[in-house]
Amino acid sequence: MQQLVECVPNFSEGQDSNKIGIIISEIKKITGVSLLDISSGIDTNRTVVTFVGSISSVEEAAFQAIRVASEIIDMRKHKGTHARLGATDVFPFIPVSNVTVDDCISLSHRVAKRVGDDLSIPVYLYEYSAQTPERKNLANIRYGEYEGLSKKLSDKSWAPDYGPLELNEISGATVMGAREFLVAYNINLNTMDKRMATDIAFEIREKGRAKRRDNTYSPISLDGEIIRYKKDEYPCGICEYVSNNYETIINHNNKDHSYDLKSLFLEKAYNKSNIFGKPVIQPGMFNYIKAVGWIVDEYHRAQISINFTNFNKTPIHEVFDTVCELAEKRGIRVTGSELVGLVPLNAMLMAGKYYLNKQYSTIGVPESRVVEVAVQTLGLSDVSSFNPKDKIIDYAVNNSDKKLVEMSLNEFGDELSTNSVAPGGGSVSALVGNLGSALISMVAALTFEKKGFEDSRKKMELAGTKAQLIKQKLANLIDDDTNAFNKVIEASRLPDSNKNEKDTKDLVLLKANKNAINIPLEVSRLSLDILELSYDLINDINPNSISDLAVASEVSFAAIRGGILNIYINMNEVKSDREFADNVMKEVDAMLSKASELKDKIFKESIQLINS
Repeated sequence: MQQLVECVPNFSEGQDSNKIGIIISEIKKITGVSLLDISSGIDTNRTVVTFVGSISSVEEAAFQAIRVASEIIDMRKHKGTHARLGATDVFPFIPVSNVTVDDCISLSHRVAKRVGDDLSIPVYLYEYSAQTPERKNLANIRYGEYEGLSKKLSDKSWAPDYGPLELNEISGATVMGAREFLVAYNINLNTMDKRMATDIAFEIREKGRAKRRDNTYSPISLDGEIIRYKKDEYPCGICEYVSNNYETIINHNNKDHSYDLKSLFLEKAYNKSNIFGKPVIQPGMFNYIKAVGWIVDEYHRAQISINFTNFNKTPIHEVFDTVCELAEKRGIRVTGSELVGLVPLNAMLMAGKYYLNKQYSTIGVPESRVVEVAVQTLGLSDVSSFNPKDKIIDYAVNNSDKKLVEMSLNEFGDELSTNSVAPGGGSVSALVGNLGSALISMVAALTFEKKGFEDSRKKMELAGTKAQLIKQKLANLIDDDTNAFNKVIEASRLPDSNKNEKDTKDLVLLKANKNAINIPLEVSRLSLDILELSYDLINDINPNSISDLAVASEVSFAAIRGGILNIYINMNEVKSDREFADNVMKEVDAMLSKASELKDKIFKESIQLINS
């Protein structure tokens, strides 16, 4: 699976297109980086760039972008309406797929150290990378801006995390760190009443709202009287309990609601001496949510505009369903929703699987179907077209070369039939294994939906989900095998005119040949998983699908042996690493023995079931 980190650096230049172009060009030079968006503001004199890539490619692109920005942007001359601290003002690293927050924290430290050491730019770490609580918030670090940076650096408590203690007058300072992906999302309402949208926004946002009494003449909470603290009356913002003193209401919230009211009082500057007359705060329904209500004239409707600061902990679909309920209570309807910018694939898969479960349908279906269910249920094409290839960041990553796995069957057959040595047997083995896993997923889905097999649903759900995961991995290996062969060819063409060059070439060739073995080895492992899954399901599936299961086992066995044959043909090239070669052959022998036994058992039992 591809590894993706998103970067959204903010550069303090939005007016000079030549300078912006130089920075963009430096980012695009790095192999493995895909540029997704460039947004410049003349008044702010600021450019926000969005690009993605693997950890290693993003790491290099980040440094080079900061380097070139430090060479062409002079903060002594910078003027703009947006707060800023340096030429590269802020540089967040955001995990998108197959990358963790911890990976991005480590990445931010490496880049920050290199920027501090090589470019003599002070670097502050923020968000998840922050070394102290007060540095978590970007606004705290940026306070005083570039003009106050010299004074900030003279304060020991504001010494940078990396880089010099002295002011870099030309480049200023840079703020860097790991944060979650921010999803901008709007929910559409069938009303032009902004107060309706605002009322629901206040209800769901983490910040909460002033608690109000019900108004029997209006469904809108905003029309109710604000409840305030009075002498000997400390109402709870969550339930109907009323305490007679300051400490008891805090304890009640901790004990009965696991809610930290004391921290809220500190945030609101409420204390014993000034609390009387202050509004009682009703906490919002969701954490990690910021929301407002507004009117969009273009759409002729109100929207609830939402920012998700952590969609993994507060998923989009949960908020959408809750807003549907809140709208219904107010006599209005949700007509759909809108994603602004890009969204991670995982957010869509979470939603799709949630709605499939609500439909009592199996989630062991292709990824595209899961995404389609999410798009349809959330109504993402209500006011504007939603194309997953453009809107899902994992899909939007540019790839100039068409992948084998994206070809039609005829296109792949034509490519395979030419006089080029790749794609070859390794890619075909991965494809065959992919088809075997697809068949098993089909068998599981048909059994899941078959009347009379309700007791097998959980097992079929797990089997179908596992088969889909294996199917996707094998699809990726179709291209990986061809790419591995091409790497061997590249390595074989390295110069070897002297000892140093020969030693380097030998090492690169060994590494490339090991990879050319590991790819078909993984194909065989995954195909064996499907063979084992087939045998595990044989007595629990809809008997009408037994021939499909048997075919899945036959093609999976072919994929296993095909992978092994591609291992055998490359073994002579890795004999210099005897331990690696011995371990591979030991695993191959065990796999082949087990696979042969399983395939024969499945064939025999399938024939018996068909004849019975």
